[in-house]
Amino acid sequence: MDVTRRKVVAGVGSAAAAALLGRPALAADPAAPPPGRRFRFAHVDVFTLQPLLGNPLDVFLDARGMSDAEMLAVTRETYLSEATFVFPRDAATEREQGIRVRIFTPQGEVPFAGHPTLGTATVLRHLRPGPAAADAATAEAVAEIVLDLNVGKVPVTFRPGAAGRAFGEMRQVTPVFGALHDKATVAKLINLSGDDIADDGPIQTVSTGLPFAIVPLKRLSALQTLRIDAERMNAYTRPHGSEFGFYYVTRDTADPEVGFRARCLYVGGEDAATGSAAGCFAAWLVRHRVAAPERQQHVRQGVEMGRASDIFVRADRDGEAIVNVRVGGYAVQTMEGELLL
Repeated sequence: MDVTRRKVVAGVGSAAAAALLGRPALAADPAAPPPGRRFRFAHVDVFTLQPLLGNPLDVFLDARGMSDAEMLAVTRETYLSEATFVFPRDAATEREQGIRVRIFTPQGEVPFAGHPTLGTATVLRHLRPGPAAADAATAEAVAEIVLDLNVGKVPVTFRPGAAGRAFGEMRQVTPVFGALHDKATVAKLINLSGDDIADDGPIQTVSTGLPFAIVPLKRLSALQTLRIDAERMNAYTRPHGSEFGFYYVTRDTADPEVGFRARCLYVGGEDAATGSAAGCFAAWLVRHRVAAPERQQHVRQGVEMGRASDIFVRADRDGEAIVNVRVGGYAVQTMEGELLL
């Protein structure tokens, strides 16, 4: 997602995070850092089965004692679009309210973001509640992780998936449909013509925690060559707030296994996988009858920046209301480390 907007059930408690990866520096090592506060973290690539693809994320496993200013500074230090900070609570509270997690971008805290939600839940799922659950089957038996985010409780369910890995699917909050945008005006913002915009549905703002305007394009070539007019884009988006962005999609995928290609560009950069925008897209698809309710759609994003990401979305309809928006995929841990403050 745009860096200006971003950047447990079954008895598994996040209090186990403090014990995860707990390998202290050797006291005899002359190069050992001086004593201080230590915060363990896991680095995961989200919406991919393959390391070094998808959207990267750092998950700080126990952020108790870290101030808001420090969380912001740490996020900037990672040089990633987001980082998440877990605040363990007692098991009873976590069962009732979920695991408390805060999401930061380099610009500040955000109420919700998609790939941080899936990535954090995947990491927490593999924490061990204690020695009695040391076998790998325990983690695999965890069917749901509930995160307590600023936007509210977001459950992430898991089921067996490809390559022996668990497929995670988050249920996002009920979508809110907002403003419609003029086709010709939006086309100028991205150096296209109105004829490049598809007629699948209107360009409309949708929010499942963060607002995105869905822009359907006719051709893959138009998606691949998008260029933002920074001056026009800044002027257009300013009245909509700093969390607003555009999500560009096309049915023209050049791959029969992929339903849609997508990009999330903003002034100054691009996002490899935008789970929050993908949820908005799922709601938009069903609202405008582009896709049938409950029919899962495969969205591939990040190809143009060398970080191919595979996002799976679906939503349901209850009369005229769009409900049960779900966004799923995989996440793989690639690194672990310790922050010293």
